[in-house]
Amino acid sequence: MNKSELNIDKLSLLEVFQVCDSTFPIGTFNHSFGMENYLSDRRIKKAPEFEIWFKNYFDNQFKYSEGLLILLCMQALKEGDFEKICKYDKVITMSTLATETRNGTKLIAKQMIRLLKGMYGDIEILVRYEEEIKKKECFGSPAIVFSMFAFEKGIDVEDAFILYGYSIASTMVQNAVRAIPLGQMEGQIILHNISERLFSIYEKIKDLDEEYLGASMIGIELAQIRHESQESRLFMS
Repeated sequence: MNKSELNIDKLSLLEVFQVCDSTFPIGTFNHSFGMENYLSDRRIKKAPEFEIWFKNYFDNQFKYSEGLLILLCMQALKEGDFEKICKYDKVITMSTLATETRNGTKLIAKQMIRLLKGMYGDIEILVRYEEEIKKKECFGSPAIVFSMFAFEKGIDVEDAFILYGYSIASTMVQNAVRAIPLGQMEGQIILHNISERLFSIYEKIKDLDEEYLGASMIGIELAQIRHESQESRLFMS
């Protein structure tokens, strides 16, 4: 590999990492995905309770939803099987019971596509996915959009999983800093701990098939559903 190729690879990695930044404006800062209901019920009070919730979220809901979805989509992209991606889109959307969470992920996906098109022009696979969403053949998932962009940039499966997991974790920590409130140092320690955990989660699901897609923890889903009728709210979901 010559120096020019190495620089291109580094640039691609940086471009994907930019999408993972918690400041990337796709609307995730408006969503707590159930955490705010735990705050309202006083089940999360400070950093220790938040970290327990955080680990449970990644060990269960993220693991079998967006985490596994990244792996399955990357494999389907490698095989050139767009129909599988559409199938996964439907499975993950219909497996999301909370209306706000379901609608929130659709909005985030659409905003992510809009931003990526504005930055990089028409990426063929993203244009095709957007067309299917417009035709209501697909719903839209940010994990699928990210998979497509990462695949286009030559990122491997494990790196795509780790980067996307980090993007979810960093955004949730920033939301917790605002809502609990959580100290910045406490937040960074928790984020570091989850970042290490992502590698073990990857090892646990790397060989799973689509039969596991959408499995979740009922307590987290119930909190997401209860949030819809919660009286006082900072977040949309």
